[in-house]
Amino acid sequence: MLPPNPTDHVDAPVWAVGALVAALADALRARFNPVQVEGEVAGCTQASSGHVYFTLKDEQGQLRCALFRRVAQASAVTLRDGLRVRLLGRLDVYAPRGDLQLIVERVQLAGQGALYEQFMRLKAALAAEGLFDAARKRALPPYPESLGVVTSLDAAALRDVATTLARRAPHLPVRVYPAAVQGPQAPAQLCAALQRAYDDFAACGAPQVLLLVRGGGSLEDLWAFNDPDLVRTIVRAPMPVVCGVGHETDVTLADFAADVRAPTPTAAAELCAPARADLLQRCTQQRQRLRDAVRRQLDTQAQRVDRLVLRIGRPSQRLAQQRQWLQALQHRAQRAVQRTLQDQRERLRTATARLPASPAMRLAVARQQWLAQQQRLPRAVEALLQRHAQRLQRWQAQLALLDPQRVLQRGYALVTGPDGHVLLDAAHAPPGARVRVRLARGALAARVEQHVDGAADTP
Repeated sequence: MLPPNPTDHVDAPVWAVGALVAALADALRARFNPVQVEGEVAGCTQASSGHVYFTLKDEQGQLRCALFRRVAQASAVTLRDGLRVRLLGRLDVYAPRGDLQLIVERVQLAGQGALYEQFMRLKAALAAEGLFDAARKRALPPYPESLGVVTSLDAAALRDVATTLARRAPHLPVRVYPAAVQGPQAPAQLCAALQRAYDDFAACGAPQVLLLVRGGGSLEDLWAFNDPDLVRTIVRAPMPVVCGVGHETDVTLADFAADVRAPTPTAAAELCAPARADLLQRCTQQRQRLRDAVRRQLDTQAQRVDRLVLRIGRPSQRLAQQRQWLQALQHRAQRAVQRTLQDQRERLRTATARLPASPAMRLAVARQQWLAQQQRLPRAVEALLQRHAQRLQRWQAQLALLDPQRVLQRGYALVTGPDGHVLLDAAHAPPGARVRVRLARGALAARVEQHVDGAADTP
Protein backbone atom coordinates (compact mmCIF):
# COMPACT_ATOMS: atom_id res chain seq x y z
CA MET A 1 0.00 0.00 0.00
CA LEU A 2 1.40 3.34 -1.03
CA PRO A 3 1.82 6.07 1.64
CA PRO A 4 -0.47 9.12 1.36
CA ASN A 5 0.77 11.85 -0.87
CA PRO A 6 1.26 15.09 1.04
CA THR A 7 0.14 17.01 -2.00
CA ASP A 8 -3.37 15.43 -1.86
CA HIS A 9 -4.56 17.91 0.91
CA VAL A 10 -2.86 21.05 -0.27
CA ASP A 11 -6.23 22.83 -0.45
CA ALA A 12 -7.17 22.11 3.28
CA PRO A 13 -7.62 25.37 5.24
CA VAL A 14 -4.99 26.36 7.80
CA TRP A 15 -6.36 27.13 11.28
CA ALA A 16 -4.86 29.17 14.05
CA VAL A 17 -4.80 27.12 17.25
CA GLY A 18 -7.06 29.44 19.19
CA ALA A 19 -9.52 29.68 16.32
CA LEU A 20 -9.68 25.90 15.93
CA VAL A 21 -10.29 25.44 19.69
CA ALA A 22 -13.03 28.07 19.60
CA ALA A 23 -14.66 26.39 16.62
CA LEU A 24 -14.61 23.01 18.37
CA ALA A 25 -16.14 24.60 21.48
CA ASP A 26 -18.92 26.12 19.38
CA ALA A 27 -19.61 22.76 17.75
CA LEU A 28 -19.78 21.00 21.13
CA ARG A 29 -22.13 23.60 22.61
CA ALA A 30 -24.43 23.46 19.60
CA ARG A 31 -24.43 19.67 19.35
CA PHE A 32 -24.59 18.40 22.96
CA ASN A 33 -25.58 21.09 25.49
CA PRO A 34 -27.21 20.73 27.94
CA VAL A 35 -25.90 17.31 28.87
CA GLN A 36 -26.32 14.88 31.79
CA VAL A 37 -23.58 12.46 32.66
CA GLU A 38 -23.16 9.92 35.46
CA GLY A 39 -19.94 8.61 36.95
CA GLU A 40 -17.57 8.48 39.93
CA VAL A 41 -15.81 11.54 41.40
CA ALA A 42 -12.00 11.43 41.48
CA GLY A 43 -9.25 13.97 42.18
CA CYS A 44 -11.66 16.39 43.88
CA THR A 45 -10.02 19.65 44.98
CA GLN A 46 -11.39 23.01 46.12
CA ALA A 47 -9.51 26.18 45.18
CA SER A 48 -9.16 29.17 47.49
CA SER A 49 -11.71 30.96 45.30
CA GLY A 50 -14.36 28.39 46.29
CA HIS A 51 -14.48 26.68 42.88
CA VAL A 52 -14.35 22.85 42.89
CA TYR A 53 -12.43 20.91 40.25
CA PHE A 54 -12.64 17.14 39.80
CA THR A 55 -12.67 14.31 37.28
CA LEU A 56 -15.77 12.23 36.51
CA LYS A 57 -14.86 8.72 35.40
CA ASP A 58 -16.15 5.24 34.67
CA GLU A 59 -14.68 2.06 33.21
CA GLN A 60 -14.44 3.49 29.65
CA GLY A 61 -13.24 7.06 30.15
CA GLN A 62 -12.97 10.22 32.22
CA LEU A 63 -14.04 13.85 31.90
CA ARG A 64 -12.70 16.98 33.59
CA CYS A 65 -15.37 18.97 35.44
CA ALA A 66 -15.62 22.40 37.03
CA LEU A 67 -18.15 23.35 39.71
CA PHE A 68 -18.08 27.10 40.29
CA ARG A 69 -18.54 28.57 43.75
CA ARG A 70 -22.06 29.89 43.14
CA VAL A 71 -23.36 26.43 42.24
CA ALA A 72 -21.27 24.68 44.94
CA GLN A 73 -22.74 26.85 47.73
CA ALA A 74 -26.30 26.17 46.56
CA SER A 75 -25.78 22.40 46.17
CA ALA A 76 -27.00 19.99 48.87
CA VAL A 77 -24.33 17.44 47.89
CA THR A 78 -20.75 17.78 49.10
CA LEU A 79 -18.43 16.24 46.54
CA ARG A 80 -15.71 13.83 47.62
CA ASP A 81 -13.61 11.16 45.98
CA GLY A 82 -15.46 7.89 45.30
CA LEU A 83 -18.91 9.49 45.32
CA ARG A 84 -21.15 8.41 42.43
CA VAL A 85 -23.09 11.38 41.07
CA ARG A 86 -25.26 12.49 38.17
CA LEU A 87 -24.26 15.89 36.76
CA LEU A 88 -26.21 18.36 34.63
CA GLY A 89 -24.10 20.89 32.78
CA ARG A 90 -22.67 22.10 29.52
CA LEU A 91 -19.63 20.93 27.60
CA ASP A 92 -16.94 23.45 26.83
CA VAL A 93 -13.27 23.64 25.90
CA TYR A 94 -10.79 25.34 28.19
CA ALA A 95 -8.84 27.26 25.54
CA PRO A 96 -5.52 27.86 27.41
CA ARG A 97 -4.93 24.08 27.62
CA GLY A 98 -7.29 22.81 24.97
CA ASP A 99 -8.98 20.56 27.56
CA LEU A 100 -12.52 19.32 27.22
CA GLN A 101 -14.47 19.98 30.44
CA LEU A 102 -17.98 19.94 31.81
CA ILE A 103 -19.24 23.11 33.49
CA VAL A 104 -21.55 21.67 36.20
CA GLU A 105 -24.88 23.35 36.89
CA ARG A 106 -26.50 20.72 39.14
CA VAL A 107 -25.29 17.75 41.27
CA GLN A 108 -27.37 14.72 42.26
CA LEU A 109 -26.40 11.54 44.01
CA ALA A 110 -26.65 8.65 41.60
CA GLY A 111 -28.69 5.59 42.61
CA GLN A 112 -29.72 6.94 46.07
CA GLY A 113 -30.16 10.50 44.90
CA ALA A 114 -33.95 10.51 45.25
CA LEU A 115 -33.74 8.94 48.71
CA TYR A 116 -31.18 11.52 49.79
CA GLU A 117 -33.39 14.36 48.57
CA GLN A 118 -36.25 12.90 50.62
CA PHE A 119 -33.90 12.79 53.63
CA MET A 120 -33.07 16.47 53.18
CA ARG A 121 -36.75 17.42 52.90
CA LEU A 122 -37.60 15.49 56.08
CA LYS A 123 -34.69 17.09 57.91
CA ALA A 124 -35.82 20.60 56.93
CA ALA A 125 -39.43 19.93 57.95
CA LEU A 126 -38.53 18.45 61.35
CA ALA A 127 -36.00 21.18 62.01
CA ALA A 128 -38.74 23.75 61.37
CA GLU A 129 -40.74 22.10 64.19
CA GLY A 130 -37.85 22.75 66.56
CA LEU A 131 -37.09 19.06 67.12
CA PHE A 132 -33.37 19.51 66.49
CA ASP A 133 -32.83 22.62 68.67
CA ALA A 134 -29.66 22.44 70.75
CA ALA A 135 -31.36 24.24 73.66
CA ARG A 136 -33.59 21.22 74.45
CA LYS A 137 -30.76 18.72 74.59
CA ARG A 138 -29.54 17.47 77.97
CA ALA A 139 -26.12 16.55 79.25
CA LEU A 140 -25.37 12.97 80.25
CA PRO A 141 -25.11 12.23 84.00
CA PRO A 142 -21.46 11.67 84.91
CA TYR A 143 -22.21 8.48 86.90
CA PRO A 144 -25.47 6.87 85.74
CA GLU A 145 -26.90 4.12 87.92
CA SER A 146 -28.68 2.24 85.11
CA LEU A 147 -28.73 2.04 81.30
CA GLY A 148 -31.24 0.98 78.68
CA VAL A 149 -30.42 -0.22 75.16
CA VAL A 150 -32.88 -0.15 72.24
CA THR A 151 -31.71 -2.39 69.38
CA SER A 152 -32.20 -5.78 67.78
CA LEU A 153 -31.26 -8.85 69.80
CA ASP A 154 -29.43 -10.20 66.73
CA ALA A 155 -27.54 -6.99 66.00
CA ALA A 156 -23.77 -6.88 66.24
CA ALA A 157 -24.23 -3.47 67.85
CA LEU A 158 -25.72 -5.14 70.94
CA ARG A 159 -22.65 -7.35 71.32
CA ASP A 160 -20.37 -4.34 70.93
CA VAL A 161 -22.27 -2.43 73.61
CA ALA A 162 -22.33 -5.42 75.99
CA THR A 163 -18.60 -6.00 75.55
CA THR A 164 -17.79 -2.34 76.17
CA LEU A 165 -19.97 -2.11 79.29
CA ALA A 166 -18.56 -5.36 80.70
CA ARG A 167 -15.06 -3.95 80.29
CA ARG A 168 -15.66 -0.42 81.54
CA ALA A 169 -18.53 -0.70 84.05
CA PRO A 170 -19.43 -4.31 84.97
CA HIS A 171 -21.37 -3.03 88.01
CA LEU A 172 -23.87 -1.07 85.89
CA PRO A 173 -27.31 -2.72 85.40
CA VAL A 174 -28.44 -2.73 81.74
CA ARG A 175 -31.90 -3.53 80.32
CA VAL A 176 -32.41 -4.29 76.62
CA TYR A 177 -35.58 -3.19 74.80
CA PRO A 178 -35.62 -5.31 71.61
CA ALA A 179 -36.90 -3.97 68.29
CA ALA A 180 -36.26 -4.44 64.59
CA VAL A 181 -33.72 -1.96 63.22
CA GLN A 182 -34.34 -2.48 59.50
CA GLY A 183 -37.35 -3.02 57.31
CA PRO A 184 -40.91 -1.65 57.11
CA GLN A 185 -41.80 -2.78 60.66
CA ALA A 186 -38.73 -1.22 62.25
CA PRO A 187 -40.03 2.35 62.90
CA ALA A 188 -43.12 1.16 64.77
CA GLN A 189 -41.15 -1.39 66.82
CA LEU A 190 -38.49 1.17 67.68
CA CYS A 191 -41.15 3.63 68.87
CA ALA A 192 -42.78 0.91 70.99
CA ALA A 193 -39.44 -0.08 72.53
CA LEU A 194 -38.69 3.56 73.39
CA GLN A 195 -42.12 3.93 74.99
CA ARG A 196 -41.52 0.83 77.17
CA ALA A 197 -38.31 2.43 78.40
CA TYR A 198 -40.16 5.68 79.14
CA ASP A 199 -42.80 3.75 81.14
CA ASP A 200 -40.08 2.04 83.20
CA PHE A 201 -38.50 5.40 83.94
CA ALA A 202 -41.83 6.81 85.11
CA ALA A 203 -42.37 3.77 87.36
CA CYS A 204 -38.94 3.37 89.00
CA GLY A 205 -36.63 6.10 87.68
CA ALA A 206 -34.61 3.72 85.50
CA PRO A 207 -32.97 3.58 83.04
CA GLN A 208 -31.27 6.92 83.62
CA VAL A 209 -29.71 6.93 80.12
CA LEU A 210 -31.08 5.28 76.98
CA LEU A 211 -28.92 4.06 74.08
CA LEU A 212 -30.41 3.74 70.57
CA VAL A 213 -27.85 1.75 68.54
CA ARG A 214 -27.43 -0.09 65.26
CA GLY A 215 -24.50 -1.13 63.06
CA GLY A 216 -23.56 0.49 59.77
CA GLY A 217 -25.28 0.12 56.41
CA SER A 218 -26.49 1.94 53.33
CA LEU A 219 -28.92 4.84 53.40
CA GLU A 220 -31.76 2.41 52.66
CA ASP A 221 -30.65 0.08 55.48
CA LEU A 222 -30.70 2.96 57.98
CA TRP A 223 -33.93 4.54 56.70
CA ALA A 224 -35.97 3.38 59.71
CA PHE A 225 -34.03 5.89 61.84
CA ASN A 226 -35.24 8.73 59.58
CA ASP A 227 -38.91 8.07 60.37
CA PRO A 228 -40.69 11.27 61.62
CA ASP A 229 -42.65 9.37 64.31
CA LEU A 230 -39.42 7.91 65.66
CA VAL A 231 -37.84 11.37 65.77
CA ARG A 232 -40.79 12.78 67.73
CA THR A 233 -40.72 9.81 70.11
CA ILE A 234 -37.02 10.42 70.82
CA VAL A 235 -37.72 14.09 71.56
CA ARG A 236 -40.32 13.08 74.20
CA ALA A 237 -37.78 11.01 76.16
CA PRO A 238 -37.77 11.76 79.92
CA MET A 239 -34.11 10.73 80.15
CA PRO A 240 -31.08 11.62 77.96
CA VAL A 241 -30.89 9.58 74.74
CA VAL A 242 -27.60 8.64 73.05
CA CYS A 243 -27.88 7.68 69.38
CA GLY A 244 -25.12 5.45 68.01
CA VAL A 245 -26.40 4.38 64.59
CA GLY A 246 -24.05 3.24 61.83
CA HIS A 247 -20.46 4.30 61.39
CA GLU A 248 -18.93 7.72 61.86
CA THR A 249 -19.87 8.86 58.32
CA ASP A 250 -23.50 7.66 58.61
CA VAL A 251 -26.04 10.33 59.59
CA THR A 252 -29.73 9.81 60.40
CA LEU A 253 -32.48 12.12 61.65
CA ALA A 254 -32.41 10.21 64.96
CA ASP A 255 -28.87 11.56 65.46
CA PHE A 256 -30.20 15.14 65.29
CA ALA A 257 -33.10 14.41 67.69
CA ALA A 258 -31.04 12.59 70.33
CA ASP A 259 -29.39 14.47 73.18
CA VAL A 260 -25.96 13.08 72.21
CA ARG A 261 -24.76 11.59 68.92
CA ALA A 262 -22.08 8.89 69.07
CA PRO A 263 -20.12 7.88 65.96
CA THR A 264 -20.55 4.13 66.66
CA PRO A 265 -22.44 1.86 69.10
CA THR A 266 -19.19 1.21 70.95
CA ALA A 267 -18.60 4.93 71.34
CA ALA A 268 -22.14 5.34 72.66
CA ALA A 269 -21.45 2.81 75.42
CA GLU A 270 -18.16 4.52 76.26
CA LEU A 271 -19.90 7.90 76.59
CA CYS A 272 -22.43 6.53 79.10
CA ALA A 273 -20.15 4.36 81.23
CA PRO A 274 -17.08 5.91 82.87
CA ALA A 275 -14.20 3.45 83.08
CA ARG A 276 -14.11 1.46 86.32
CA ALA A 277 -10.36 2.01 86.64
CA ASP A 278 -10.87 5.79 86.44
CA LEU A 279 -13.53 5.64 89.15
CA LEU A 280 -11.30 3.59 91.44
CA GLN A 281 -8.44 6.00 90.90
CA ARG A 282 -10.69 8.93 91.73
CA CYS A 283 -11.90 7.20 94.91
CA THR A 284 -8.29 6.64 95.93
CA GLN A 285 -7.51 10.30 95.37
CA GLN A 286 -10.54 11.39 97.40
CA ARG A 287 -9.58 9.05 100.24
CA GLN A 288 -6.06 10.51 100.29
CA ARG A 289 -7.48 14.05 100.35
CA LEU A 290 -9.72 13.16 103.30
CA ARG A 291 -6.82 11.58 105.16
CA ASP A 292 -4.67 14.67 104.60
CA ALA A 293 -7.52 16.95 105.73
CA VAL A 294 -7.98 14.97 108.97
CA ARG A 295 -4.25 15.09 109.66
CA ARG A 296 -4.15 18.84 109.10
CA GLN A 297 -7.10 19.30 111.46
CA LEU A 298 -5.43 17.17 114.15
CA ASP A 299 -2.21 19.17 113.81
CA THR A 300 -4.15 22.42 114.10
CA GLN A 301 -5.96 21.25 117.24
CA ALA A 302 -2.68 20.04 118.78
CA GLN A 303 -1.15 23.48 118.26
CA ARG A 304 -4.22 25.05 119.82
CA VAL A 305 -3.85 22.84 122.91
CA ASP A 306 -0.19 23.81 123.17
CA ARG A 307 -1.10 27.50 123.07
CA LEU A 308 -3.74 27.02 125.78
CA VAL A 309 -1.24 25.18 127.97
CA LEU A 310 1.20 28.07 127.61
CA ARG A 311 -1.52 30.54 128.53
CA ILE A 312 -2.45 28.58 131.69
CA GLY A 313 1.15 28.26 132.85
CA ARG A 314 2.03 26.87 136.28
CA PRO A 315 -0.77 26.94 138.95
CA SER A 316 1.54 28.45 141.55
CA GLN A 317 2.29 31.39 139.30
CA ARG A 318 -1.41 31.93 138.64
CA LEU A 319 -2.13 31.79 142.40
CA ALA A 320 0.60 34.35 143.08
CA GLN A 321 -0.85 36.66 140.46
CA GLN A 322 -4.33 36.39 142.03
CA ARG A 323 -2.90 37.13 145.52
CA GLN A 324 -1.16 40.20 144.21
CA TRP A 325 -4.38 41.34 142.60
CA LEU A 326 -6.34 40.76 145.83
CA GLN A 327 -3.78 42.73 147.82
CA ALA A 328 -4.09 45.55 145.32
CA LEU A 329 -7.86 45.49 145.74
CA GLN A 330 -7.56 45.60 149.52
CA HIS A 331 -5.18 48.52 149.31
CA ARG A 332 -7.53 50.36 146.96
CA ALA A 333 -10.47 49.68 149.33
CA GLN A 334 -8.59 51.04 152.35
CA ARG A 335 -7.61 54.14 150.47
CA ALA A 336 -11.20 54.59 149.31
CA VAL A 337 -12.44 54.36 152.93
CA GLN A 338 -9.86 56.85 154.10
CA ARG A 339 -10.76 59.26 151.30
CA THR A 340 -14.45 58.89 152.13
CA LEU A 341 -13.86 59.62 155.85
CA GLN A 342 -11.69 62.55 154.99
CA ASP A 343 -14.31 63.93 152.62
CA GLN A 344 -17.03 63.57 155.25
CA ARG A 345 -14.91 65.32 157.87
CA GLU A 346 -14.24 68.10 155.42
CA ARG A 347 -17.91 68.45 154.63
CA LEU A 348 -18.72 68.48 158.35
CA ARG A 349 -16.17 71.22 159.02
CA THR A 350 -17.51 73.21 156.12
CA ALA A 351 -21.09 72.82 157.31
CA THR A 352 -20.07 73.70 160.87
CA ALA A 353 -18.28 76.81 159.66
CA ARG A 354 -21.42 77.97 157.85
CA LEU A 355 -23.61 77.61 160.93
CA PRO A 356 -23.92 80.56 163.36
CA ALA A 357 -22.32 80.19 166.81
CA SER A 358 -25.71 80.00 168.56
CA PRO A 359 -27.61 77.17 166.78
CA ALA A 360 -26.69 74.28 169.07
CA MET A 361 -29.46 72.17 167.62
CA ARG A 362 -28.01 72.16 164.12
CA LEU A 363 -24.60 71.31 165.47
CA ALA A 364 -25.99 68.36 167.39
CA VAL A 365 -27.79 67.03 164.29
CA ALA A 366 -24.63 67.32 162.21
CA ARG A 367 -22.66 65.52 164.90
CA GLN A 368 -25.21 62.69 164.93
CA GLN A 369 -25.02 62.35 161.15
CA TRP A 370 -21.27 62.20 161.34
CA LEU A 371 -21.37 59.51 164.00
CA ALA A 372 -23.87 57.49 161.97
CA GLN A 373 -21.61 57.66 158.91
CA GLN A 374 -18.64 56.58 161.00
CA GLN A 375 -20.65 53.54 162.14
CA ARG A 376 -21.74 52.60 158.57
CA LEU A 377 -18.30 52.94 157.01
CA PRO A 378 -16.59 50.09 158.93
CA ARG A 379 -19.47 47.75 158.09
CA ALA A 380 -19.24 48.64 154.40
CA VAL A 381 -15.48 48.12 154.42
CA GLU A 382 -15.89 44.77 156.19
CA ALA A 383 -18.53 43.61 153.65
CA LEU A 384 -16.29 44.61 150.76
CA LEU A 385 -13.36 42.73 152.21
CA GLN A 386 -15.53 39.64 152.78
CA ARG A 387 -16.65 39.63 149.10
CA HIS A 388 -13.07 39.85 147.91
CA ALA A 389 -12.04 37.09 150.31
CA GLN A 390 -14.77 34.83 148.94
CA ARG A 391 -13.64 35.51 145.37
CA LEU A 392 -10.08 34.69 146.38
CA GLN A 393 -11.21 31.37 147.88
CA ARG A 394 -13.05 30.45 144.66
CA TRP A 395 -9.97 31.24 142.57
CA GLN A 396 -7.79 29.24 144.93
CA ALA A 397 -10.14 26.23 144.57
CA GLN A 398 -10.06 26.52 140.78
CA LEU A 399 -6.28 26.73 140.75
CA ALA A 400 -6.06 23.74 143.08
CA LEU A 401 -7.94 21.69 140.53
CA LEU A 402 -5.16 22.46 138.03
CA ASP A 403 -2.40 21.50 140.47
CA PRO A 404 -0.44 18.50 139.09
CA GLN A 405 0.22 17.37 142.68
CA ARG A 406 -3.44 16.49 143.13
CA VAL A 407 -3.32 14.32 140.00
CA LEU A 408 -0.30 12.48 141.45
CA GLN A 409 -2.18 11.94 144.71
CA ARG A 410 -4.83 9.94 142.78
CA GLY A 411 -2.22 7.31 141.87
CA TYR A 412 -0.84 8.71 138.67
CA ALA A 413 2.85 9.32 138.00
CA LEU A 414 4.83 11.86 135.96
CA VAL A 415 7.57 10.24 133.86
CA THR A 416 10.41 12.33 132.40
CA GLY A 417 13.24 11.28 130.11
CA PRO A 418 16.96 11.91 130.49
CA ASP A 419 16.49 15.38 128.95
CA GLY A 420 13.90 16.33 131.60
CA HIS A 421 10.96 16.46 129.20
CA VAL A 422 7.70 14.70 130.04
CA LEU A 423 7.28 11.40 128.14
CA LEU A 424 3.95 11.11 126.28
CA ASP A 425 4.84 8.24 123.93
CA ALA A 426 6.53 4.93 124.83
CA ALA A 427 8.43 5.08 121.57
CA HIS A 428 10.43 8.04 122.97
CA ALA A 429 11.94 5.79 125.68
CA PRO A 430 13.63 2.78 124.08
CA PRO A 431 14.54 -0.25 126.19
CA GLY A 432 17.54 0.51 128.39
CA ALA A 433 16.74 4.22 128.67
CA ARG A 434 16.93 5.90 132.11
CA VAL A 435 13.74 7.65 133.23
CA ARG A 436 12.60 9.52 136.35
CA VAL A 437 9.19 8.73 137.86
CA ARG A 438 7.67 11.41 140.08
CA LEU A 439 5.01 10.20 142.59
CA ALA A 440 2.74 12.04 144.97
CA ARG A 441 5.48 11.69 147.64
CA GLY A 442 8.98 11.33 146.37
CA ALA A 443 10.47 10.23 143.04
CA LEU A 444 12.03 7.08 141.52
CA ALA A 445 14.90 6.55 139.12
CA ALA A 446 14.09 3.68 136.74
CA ARG A 447 15.27 1.99 133.57
CA VAL A 448 13.00 0.81 130.71
CA GLU A 449 13.08 -2.97 130.33
CA GLN A 450 10.61 -3.49 127.48
CA HIS A 451 7.58 -1.99 125.77
CA VAL A 452 4.17 -3.47 126.58
CA ASP A 453 1.42 -3.32 123.97
CA GLY A 454 -1.99 -2.05 125.00
CA ALA A 455 -3.08 0.33 127.70
CA ALA A 456 -2.58 -0.56 131.38
CA ASP A 457 -5.58 -1.06 133.65
CA THR A 458 -6.77 2.17 135.18
CA PRO A 459 -6.31 2.18 139.00
